[in-house]
Amino acid sequence: MNNDVVPRLGEWQHAWRLLVAAVLSVPVWLATVALARKGSGDPGFWILVGDPLVALGCLTVLRWRRRWPRAVAVTVTIASAVSALATGAALLALCSVATRRRPVEIGVVVVAYVAASQLAGGVYPVQDVAEGLWWVQVVVSALTAGIAVAAGMAVGARRVEVRSLRERAESAEREQHARAAQARALERNRIAREMHDVLAHRISLVAMQAGVLDHRGDLSADESRVLVRGIAEGSHQALEELREVLGVLRADPGSPEPPQPSLDRIPDLVADTRASGLDVRLTDTVAGTPPDGVGRTCYRIVQEALTNAAKHAPGAVVRVTLGGAAGGTLDIGVRNGPAPLRPAGPPASGFGLLGLGERITVAGGELGHRPTSDGGYLLTARLPWPHGPAHRHERGA
Repeated sequence: MNNDVVPRLGEWQHAWRLLVAAVLSVPVWLATVALARKGSGDPGFWILVGDPLVALGCLTVLRWRRRWPRAVAVTVTIASAVSALATGAALLALCSVATRRRPVEIGVVVVAYVAASQLAGGVYPVQDVAEGLWWVQVVVSALTAGIAVAAGMAVGARRVEVRSLRERAESAEREQHARAAQARALERNRIAREMHDVLAHRISLVAMQAGVLDHRGDLSADESRVLVRGIAEGSHQALEELREVLGVLRADPGSPEPPQPSLDRIPDLVADTRASGLDVRLTDTVAGTPPDGVGRTCYRIVQEALTNAAKHAPGAVVRVTLGGAAGGTLDIGVRNGPAPLRPAGPPASGFGLLGLGERITVAGGELGHRPTSDGGYLLTARLPWPHGPAHRHERGA
């Protein structure tokens, strides 16, 4: 930390410091005048005129003590040797240098101040009064210099403490802003993933049905009606789920979020996808119920895999296998065969597998996906399933 950086002073702050320095010098000057009268009867022209003028010059020079602290302190201290009224200015300069807390600088100015107090005896006609008491003058000047140094160092230490507290407060504020920005970014990413998970599945099924309706010219009126009804229902469900996600954004921060789908909703997901025309077959050998976070991640994995199958392999057979138990892992596999028909080519977001990878990484699991030798595609995932309190529920097949 740079001790040279000091707070700027206003005009009033400068003025009252200089006023205190002048007031402290008045008793010294009056005592000098009294001793001069007692010694010779005539105080002299210098004491009455020259001394105040030098003191006024010293007080003026003190205005720049923060810009050139060493030069001003030495100049004012030397000038105090010929001006009793400049004593307060010298002490203020010494105090100002001491706030920097640099021992060499302080020592130089203290020695100059004590030496100046000794030289002052040759300027005023008070030698007879002070004869044999030179050591008293040294002790008094050293004591006053010590008081000024102690006060200056205390002020300097306080400035350093205040500056440190201010910097820590600013640093904490910056960190708080950074954490808030990070939290907003994470929340935006979470909401984006939720919207992708919710909408991509529905829109893919709608696109698949629309593609079948467009490419199949041999459909009967009843079959066409079923496909149109499925498109309408899928679009309506997509809008309803979008409203739920947007409702979370508009809700109060303290209000609980609506329940998220978990492992027990996978049969409903499979049935819904099957009703849209995709041949999905579920094999579930899971023993027990995993924690909510694991079950929710499993649901999203199956949902994304079915979405990709509907996009890229319409009409193919899709096999979903689930297995695992507490204390081990929850294993998910989704495999689709080759597409019997050329896919209609719905727009792809490109973020599905990326979002799954992020989810599974956060859960501490593993994700794998690759084409199969028969022209299909296989997606596998493994999620850790720690021991925990068991919950029983019924799942359909």
